[in-house]
Amino acid sequence: MSGYLTTHVLDTARGCPAEGIKIALYKVSGNSHKKIAETVTNADGRTDTPILPAETFATGTYELIFFCGDYLRASGQAGDDPLFLDQVPIRFGMSEAESHYHVPLLLSPYGYSTYRGS
Repeated sequence: MSGYLTTHVLDTARGCPAEGIKIALYKVSGNSHKKIAETVTNADGRTDTPILPAETFATGTYELIFFCGDYLRASGQAGDDPLFLDQVPIRFGMSEAESHYHVPLLLSPYGYSTYRGS
C-alpha cells in the first residue's frame, strides 16, 4: 500500500462546503516549486479524486494553494479590494510513505485554519 493526499474546503462563515475553489499542489525543494496537480472542489467541498494519488505519491515537502478569492466574491463575502484572503498557501511535510494525508482548509473571509485530518 502506498500513501496518498486528499483535501477539502469548508466555509466556516456560512457553515457549508466550499464548491468551485481551484487548488494547486506544488512539490517544494529549497526555493523551487514545481506544480504537480491542479483541481477544483466539488459540491461537497472535496476533490473528486485524491490530489496526489497513490501511484504518484512521494514523501517530501509540498504546498497547497487554495484560490479562494473568486469563491468569496461569488458568495458575497469578499469585502473591498484588495481581498484580505485571495490565495491561501499551506506548506506541509509528508514523511510516512504508507500513510493517507488529509489537509483541509477551514475558510472564512478574514481567517482560516488547517490540520492533519484522517
